[in-house]
Amino acid sequence: MEQTRPQSAKRRRDFDPAARGALDGVRVVDLSRLVAGNMLTKVLADHGAEVLKVEPPAGDSLRAWKVGGIETAWKTWCRNKRSLCLDLRRAEAVEVVKRLAATAAIFVESFRPGVLEEMGLGPDVLLALNPRLVIVRVSGWGQTGPFRHKPGFGTLVEGYAGFAALNGFADREPVLPPMFMADAYAGLYGASAAMIALHHATATGEGQVVDLSLFEPIFAVLEPQMANWRVSGQVKPRTGSRSTNTAPRNAYRTRDGGWLSLSTSTQAVFVRLMHSIGRPELVDDPRFRSNPDRLANIEVIDGIIRDALAGMDRDEALAKFDRDGVTIGPIMDVADLDADDYVAAREALVEVPDAEMPGGWLPMHGEVPRLSATPGIFRNAAPKLGADNDAILAPLLGEAELARMRAARIVLQGSSEK
Repeated sequence: MEQTRPQSAKRRRDFDPAARGALDGVRVVDLSRLVAGNMLTKVLADHGAEVLKVEPPAGDSLRAWKVGGIETAWKTWCRNKRSLCLDLRRAEAVEVVKRLAATAAIFVESFRPGVLEEMGLGPDVLLALNPRLVIVRVSGWGQTGPFRHKPGFGTLVEGYAGFAALNGFADREPVLPPMFMADAYAGLYGASAAMIALHHATATGEGQVVDLSLFEPIFAVLEPQMANWRVSGQVKPRTGSRSTNTAPRNAYRTRDGGWLSLSTSTQAVFVRLMHSIGRPELVDDPRFRSNPDRLANIEVIDGIIRDALAGMDRDEALAKFDRDGVTIGPIMDVADLDADDYVAAREALVEVPDAEMPGGWLPMHGEVPRLSATPGIFRNAAPKLGADNDAILAPLLGEAELARMRAARIVLQGSSEK
């Protein structure tokens, strides 16, 4: 769907290098790759932490995820961060990381378990250098257990954790999510864990290791599925957009081809829905009188609602149900969201200057979470590879040592030195 509506200038942001957030003064050394670690450190960077991305000569693997030749994933997940480019296959580069870790509050990595130790950067080494350091170790299956050496891709975790078995329709295959769900949950849990551990370190002077798998966060958000299984002895079936707890709840198509999502989680909403579609007599129909009755007759009540909405256009239905107090809303796609007044008003989507993007503006999500006294910041665009070598390493190493490491290709500057 081609975007025809002009973008609203009120949601445009300029980067402010002087911006400060609640985590101002917190240095984060980030050796992670791809989504989970970058999601974690994005949250910290958005609230003022100085996140130093330590990248290999080829750059973070996220840089390779391009659309139309543009590093859209890198640009959106790595705003507010800084980039150092070190060849960590060289012992001197590892020594530089140690010196950075000694100045940091948080250290993030996402290597296969054991690799950090092989590099000479294990937690024992880092904590000896900096006893207050919070070390977040991101992996697919955790630092312990029989799967610790297995590949840690989110897709495998989304299948193993039980999500795919719940997702989709009963007569079709399980459906994996079409986005980085396990990684995103891990990143968000990881940001919380890092802050919990940092609070402890501030209070006691004691650092610690956060063992963050991709598996546990997505497994945890599927509560209370395990308790339900133990009580009922029944594996929850795939129900598409329906719910096993309340009815009706589904996605319904309108006359003009739009889609609406409906939830009637309370009896009052069901009553309002029946009056709104002109079927008030169904409120007292024994098949639909209570939620358990409706669940037992879900095909019938779903058919009635489907037929009612099939005779209405999407905007007509939305306006009518909004007036009648029915909890129904549009199912939006990315083109809808890009032109949506609510999204713009909330600044859930903002635009920042970017010469590589069509029109010169890069859309990205606003700051999450939203704080009243210390709002998130837009300090700088996602950095070019090695862009901050001089600014960070010259004070740490001295100009002469930095020049020597450049000449030896231990410290590199972007693609021109690859």
